[in-house]
Amino acid sequence: MTKWRTLVLATAGFNLSFLIWFSFAPFTGPMAAEFGLSLAEIGILASAAIWLAPFGRILTGWLSDKYGAPTVFAIVLAYVGVFSMASAFAESYAVFFVERLIVATAGITFVIGIQHVSEWFPEEQLGTAEGIYAGIGNAGAAGGALILPRVFGTNWNGPLFDTNWRAAFFYTGVVAILMAVVYYAIGEAASSEQRRQTTAESATLKQWVHTATRYGTVVLALAYVMSFGLELSMNGWLATYYREGFATDDLVLASTFAATFSLAAGLLRPIGGYVSDVLARRERDILPFFRGRYREQWTFVALVFVVVTMMLMTLAGLSGAVTVAVGAGFLVGTACAFAEGAIFAQVPAMFPNSSGAVAGVVGGIGTIGGIVYPLVYSSSLFGTLHVGYAVVGISMIPIVLLNAWVYRPEIARRAHLDGFLARKSGVDATGSDD
Repeated sequence: MTKWRTLVLATAGFNLSFLIWFSFAPFTGPMAAEFGLSLAEIGILASAAIWLAPFGRILTGWLSDKYGAPTVFAIVLAYVGVFSMASAFAESYAVFFVERLIVATAGITFVIGIQHVSEWFPEEQLGTAEGIYAGIGNAGAAGGALILPRVFGTNWNGPLFDTNWRAAFFYTGVVAILMAVVYYAIGEAASSEQRRQTTAESATLKQWVHTATRYGTVVLALAYVMSFGLELSMNGWLATYYREGFATDDLVLASTFAATFSLAAGLLRPIGGYVSDVLARRERDILPFFRGRYREQWTFVALVFVVVTMMLMTLAGLSGAVTVAVGAGFLVGTACAFAEGAIFAQVPAMFPNSSGAVAGVVGGIGTIGGIVYPLVYSSSLFGTLHVGYAVVGISMIPIVLLNAWVYRPEIARRAHLDGFLARKSGVDATGSDD
């Protein structure tokens, strides 16, 4: 293997995982009709897709450090494929709900791939490489929104199934199992045996507790709540929002509108990582009050952008023009992409020997936004589906302020050493930028 082959393999595996994770989103209409679901219950289904991700990501991040990414990635893809196929045959909504909960753990593969890529790329290329991996991988949600309702259309009448969403779940499960075999067969855990051994030896419970409670880990995890967690919530909700908020019954059209967000959030993510790499490499300040903390400056700008675009999302929805709302959704996706790329440029640079464990914490905690935000979007308290975006945006402001506190140079240079439980002795001025 080479680093670029590893990047292609990890990206392909995660792209498929993301497609499977949100494969239910284009079919909420026919599923609701078959199982008799209300709009609020659809919101719960969208939220439930994230329920197991926090613990699953934390666990698999550590397991990837300990046993290597190819083994862990293959195991997850295999059981996700089996349960996706099983969900296609469910007749009871209770059985279906549980099976889709398990299928939704496809999203935990994100941290496995982050760890895998970080084991092959040097620090100066990490932001770009991780951005390419996660960006193209995240675009699997857009692929699902664009491809699945077209391949498995309303009039589907193919082998085994005469219901489109059942066929979609079955055949994507088959592909997941095939991908598991490929990943295990050709994937290599690290660029050298020495690097693999160093990472495995750092995967202890004591070291995990230490890294999980550092200031850097905590603020990046919260930042990921308001970026990737937001992305998850929008992937699971936007097709329903465009259908219900603008009174369209066209499943393909609503899914296409939703896909514009997913494309921006996925394909633009490498830009977030690349800008972080460039600022760190050239030592260029763009915010003087975080002088010398180049990656942190870009992350802060991206987080502010997320809050602003969420306010725009509500204003666009209240305008009543669906095209304006789709444009605002694209901007939200862009903001998510920039923030996510910036965050995961910082993670492996800050914790090079435990990137899987830290990615697990950041990625796991970050998914909480995907659980909570759909409940806000679908709430009947606001009288309209459009206001929830502004409410979510306001709730993000304390996270932005906490990140600003940690990004101050005197704290940021030790954010990987000092934490909420204990401080590590000694001074390491390199921080996350060297």
